[in-house]
Amino acid sequence: MSTNLNQLAIVIVTYQRQLLLQQLLDSISRLNSTPWLIVIVDNENSEDTKQIANIFTQTHQIPTLYHAMSENTGGAGGFSKGVELAYQEGAEWFWIMDDDVEVMPNAIELMDPFADKYQAIQSRRWDFDNTPLYWQYHFSTSLGILSPIARKDFGRATTIPVQQICFEGGLIHREIVEQIGFPDARFFIYWDDVIYGYLTSKVTPVVYADIFTLKRTRILESLKFGARKLRSSSDLTRYYIMRNRGYMYHYLKMYGDLNPFTFAFGTFLTWIKEAIRIIKVDHSGKSSFSELLRGLKDARKLKQDSSWSPPNQLII
Repeated sequence: MSTNLNQLAIVIVTYQRQLLLQQLLDSISRLNSTPWLIVIVDNENSEDTKQIANIFTQTHQIPTLYHAMSENTGGAGGFSKGVELAYQEGAEWFWIMDDDVEVMPNAIELMDPFADKYQAIQSRRWDFDNTPLYWQYHFSTSLGILSPIARKDFGRATTIPVQQICFEGGLIHREIVEQIGFPDARFFIYWDDVIYGYLTSKVTPVVYADIFTLKRTRILESLKFGARKLRSSSDLTRYYIMRNRGYMYHYLKMYGDLNPFTFAFGTFLTWIKEAIRIIKVDHSGKSSFSELLRGLKDARKLKQDSSWSPPNQLII
């Protein structure tokens, strides 16, 4: 039984992946400790997804709040709304995840001791092939990128201090939400969780814990570099990878962590990485590079926007 994770809400965002969502909910039903609340944000506004949520509630007697968005707001919009809804319900802890994972039966018990010491915790994940997922846990604020170099193991340590979390198993306390607000929905997809973790690190220590609580269930084509994998992507994601650097620019500037010259180099490195992904993993062509260019142009517009400010719900 968990003793520290009182009123734990699992916040799930889903979009057109009913089979994966069902698999996730099935794994939640097998948890040794029952969560206080489940929030499902449906970006598709699908009757099928609504039915899945209703049947789950009736079958397992776990309080479940289903919310259909009027339009697809991406992962960022979904998690912003999901955290807001859980907060309004009175949740003390927010365990955030996509629909393409499953939870380990003892996950809550594994996280519980860390919740006694920290208010922001990112645990480890298994990849879909049952290997430990390689996570680039170091966020380089000078470059505005995730460092490609990270230890594969923890050695004798049980935690590693980090400056980010992932909306794939990130666990945060209510007091953090009260200080930094809800995730910025304007990101739509990509960098939203990194920046939310970055904001979290400004008010409390964030740790990467040596416990496995989730497993990815969606199989993606990838290119292996030792323990690392460069995964398949989409043109939509490519656009937001570049465009959202405009939002990142302002957040780093707001906290005095922006170096325009090194940040520009980080943008160049991001472009190179995505070019390799296009050529070597997705085997796509001109349209993909066009999306990268479009995202880069829109990022420049965002950076030049002198009226930019964080969302109204963010308290800085």
